[in-house]
Amino acid sequence: ELKEIVFIIQSQSNSFHSKRAEDLKRDILKQAADLGKELPMVLLIHQMDRHEGAWTILPLMRDFSVAYGRNSSWIFFCEEDTRIQVVKLLETLGRFDASKEWFLGKALYDEESTIIHHYAFAENPTVFKFPDFAAGWALSVPLVNKLATKLKSEPLKSDFTIDLKHEIALYIWQKGDGPHLTPVPEFCTDDVNSFKLDQCATTFSNFLPLCREPVKKEDVFVAVKTCRKFHGDRIPVVKQTWEREAALIEYYSDYTDISIPTIDLGIPNTERGHCGKTFAILERFLNHSSPRTPWLVIVDDDTLISIFRLRKLLSCYDPNEPVFLGERYGYGLGTGGYSYITGGGGMVFSRTAVQKLLASKCRCYSMDAPDDMVLGMCFSGLGIPITHSPLFHQARPMDYPKDYLSHQIPVSFHKHWNIDPVKVYFTWLAPNAEETLNGKKVGYDREDL
Repeated sequence: ELKEIVFIIQSQSNSFHSKRAEDLKRDILKQAADLGKELPMVLLIHQMDRHEGAWTILPLMRDFSVAYGRNSSWIFFCEEDTRIQVVKLLETLGRFDASKEWFLGKALYDEESTIIHHYAFAENPTVFKFPDFAAGWALSVPLVNKLATKLKSEPLKSDFTIDLKHEIALYIWQKGDGPHLTPVPEFCTDDVNSFKLDQCATTFSNFLPLCREPVKKEDVFVAVKTCRKFHGDRIPVVKQTWEREAALIEYYSDYTDISIPTIDLGIPNTERGHCGKTFAILERFLNHSSPRTPWLVIVDDDTLISIFRLRKLLSCYDPNEPVFLGERYGYGLGTGGYSYITGGGGMVFSRTAVQKLLASKCRCYSMDAPDDMVLGMCFSGLGIPITHSPLFHQARPMDYPKDYLSHQIPVSFHKHWNIDPVKVYFTWLAPNAEETLNGKKVGYDREDL
């Protein structure tokens, strides 16, 4: 029965994202009503705000178990852009005995071991499957109850949440004692126009959000963090690739080099962390750039980014809100902790967010503290939620499953290690790779990189 499925939408409190999640909730309930079925429970993660780490899902298992452990059969998770055909979903879940422990989803796997998964299963990473959240994934209630019991006696150990879908699958797998992910072909990431639509219980809107005209080039100020030792090899890559997309760009270094040109902020370079430099950039943006420039982007000198796509994405956000946008990681979320935007994929701030941050007096505890984590801690303390976009990437294309990237139009990648960064940019991020025809992406030539 439909009422035995609890739908959990992995929503966010930012106004753009919460509206999308509400739209999906309405669609699910309308489909249920049209079927004449008793309406299911549809919950939005961002409204479960007793938990700072609600987005990491595992801390909610005990709540799910208490509330739904007796009268429900399935907890079904999806993203705000997942589209669900309720009848087909009912039929699909009906194939599985809900009194047993099931972990269902569309399977992803690593083709080679990767740093974002701590080089797990190094001998053969393809053996371990984890779910593509975009396609939706489901846990049977007996498994939810088991996880809730385990979490009561064994709190989550990991300090860092880096790739949630992989970490949840590892936790459920329990070193081989728990269930593996069971691949479900009806959980799809094909676009809604796909010829496979009849076979799919879920589909995914694989487009770059565009809510109105892209924000103007002059509305985005780009700050590149660099240092003298990288002027010769990393800065030329920026100049050959995405610099031309930025109308307002400055390079901040520990040394003034007029040929680039770089600006010495008077902050000595540190081997790690760079918190002092980042806060100096924030101060400079607030006090020395035009107050009419609503957006600041801070990137590393080995970040590859599409400002062209970012301007489209930013059309969906209100710069009058305190927006802090990028790829979300978590620290210590099982025990309080906070979420943060990981720096390598690029950190995007509305001017309003920078104003609120600097007015708060929250600052680095040392010059070489990790800037992205300090920013996360500060915004958390201010009650300003960070906004996650999976289109920003802390690592290289080869560090992600091909099937995962196939339904994305990425905004950034990071690191030049063992790749040709210019080739990566022109393959994945250059504006001409972005054109679409009848909703289908064209012009991609994503050879193995």
